Amino acid sequence: MIDVRRFETLGGADHGWLKARHHFSFADYHDPARMSWGRLRVWNDDEIAAKSGFPPHPHRDMEIITYVRTGAITHQDSLGNQGRTGAGDVQVMSAGTGVRHAEFNLEDELTTLFQIWIETDRPGAAPGWGQREFPKADRSGRFTVVASGDPADGALHINADAKVLAATLKAGESLTYDLSDGRRAYLVPAVGEVDLNGIALNARDGAGIKDEPTVTIRARADAELVMVDSL
Repeated sequence: MIDVRRFETLGGADHGWLKARHHFSFADYHDPARMSWGRLRVWNDDEIAAKSGFPPHPHRDMEIITYVRTGAITHQDSLGNQGRTGAGDVQVMSAGTGVRHAEFNLEDELTTLFQIWIETDRPGAAPGWGQREFPKADRSGRFTVVASGDPADGALHINADAKVLAATLKAGESLTYDLSDGRRAYLVPAVGEVDLNGIALNARDGAGIKDEPTVTIRARADAELVMVDSL
């Protein structure tokens, strides 16, 4: 089964400095049919204006992954962590027992990103933050795990039985991914056009995948892919 969520059908909000589209119910957008995809609770497609951002605010017991598409985001939190994450790179925050953080676009250009929330497997764990560069050349033609609950993946750590993966494909290239029994995936092309098991997806469309043992993705145009594999 593949449940396609076209970009133009997504909920959203325009706050001037922030233009957000929500793949699942979030904030003032509520759709009972789009509450989550398994343990994946939030996938927000955000455009943040230059010299603006999210002021300090709290979270707890959620795994929050930020995939920067263009520009950069600068993080600061109540644990004393600070860092800048640029285009193509990833930051993660395990909110755990509670943390306050701010996310600002300090650049002179628009920043675009995906913010992904996955339900934690460890409520009440110590909060934490991490950031890493992931060169696009290293994921050309294949998925690279950028965040995972499995230390063997060598990725940024999250407290969830889930993987966040990224890949780039040239037009005409394809890749396959085996989805284990009982697991789901959610795929979004950040840019480009692809066929997912024969179904056409455009940039920023979402596709929920379950009961599909093998996922085959073929690029109809140069594409950058982000996918979550979770329960």
